[in-house]
Amino acid sequence: MKSVQQTALLAMFAIAANFSVVSAQAQETKVIRVGIIGLDTSHAPAFAKVLNDKTHAQHVPGCKVVAAYPKGSPDIESSTSRVPEYTKQFEEMGIEIVDSIPTLVAKVDAVLLETNDGRPHLEQIRPALKAGIPVFIDKPIAGSLSDAIAIFKEAKAAGVPIFSASSLRYIKFGQEVRNGSIGEVTGADTYSPASLESTHPDLFWYGIHGVEALFTVMGSGCEEVVRMSTDDYDVVVGKWNDGRIGTFRGLRAGKRGYGGTAYGTKGVQVIGPYAGYPPLVKDIVTFFQTGKSPVSAEETLQIYAFMEAADESKRQGGKPVSVKEVMKKAGWSE
Repeated sequence: MKSVQQTALLAMFAIAANFSVVSAQAQETKVIRVGIIGLDTSHAPAFAKVLNDKTHAQHVPGCKVVAAYPKGSPDIESSTSRVPEYTKQFEEMGIEIVDSIPTLVAKVDAVLLETNDGRPHLEQIRPALKAGIPVFIDKPIAGSLSDAIAIFKEAKAAGVPIFSASSLRYIKFGQEVRNGSIGEVTGADTYSPASLESTHPDLFWYGIHGVEALFTVMGSGCEEVVRMSTDDYDVVVGKWNDGRIGTFRGLRAGKRGYGGTAYGTKGVQVIGPYAGYPPLVKDIVTFFQTGKSPVSAEETLQIYAFMEAADESKRQGGKPVSVKEVMKKAGWSE
């Protein structure tokens, strides 16, 4: 028969074990405090609502937007004109508005860099890198390939995980094709709107969506790019290092949308339509929780090198342009 002391000791062990389990569960369910930089894009309130509103039909748990720094682009009217309205929406959601990025970074565990203008991203990310907190960088990752390379170099040097993607990475059937639903992908054609912004390389501003969809199914490895362009349309052809060919069609006239076709060793799959923001937001939350980006730095940089090479091909009258040479010229040495 157990003594009173033995019984008490076993009870203490049980309580301690239960406390440890509860503590572990509490840590697993801890809500990550998120700060948003840039209230000049519709992505900012859309992401905040999906993360913060538990009654939202597509609510993604695990993170909560607690603060925002509203200033984004200094001179793109389509962006600056949105800031007052989106700031008001954030205030109505009970999200604190702060007057500087360092102030924001001090209040949060992770950052959504949402500024619609890619040019200030390198400067805007630095306080977060200094603080050692993970950052999701919305498209375009930067206003130039050289800045995109600098962002990855500085993040690596700081030991801070970063992740960048267009929501078109999660276009319907795109992830399934990437994961083998039609066997090995032998080629793909994608399309999206491709409106232009004079402050950015042509495809960085909006063509990025269709280009990201292309790389989602094709993966990295593009080595050469050729572009044909008119006022209303673009067709960019990429040759991969294993002989595969992928194309992107940019639309500035007529009926516009997002989609494409992927070709594989076991079938052909139409990809699309657009799947909205929640699939991307879900991966962002997982990224903040794990510190592991679902997209490699190599693939992200290849996407922007593809678009930069397309610009260079246009400047050269449609001649083929080496992706490797474009990367080297922009400062990539690895």
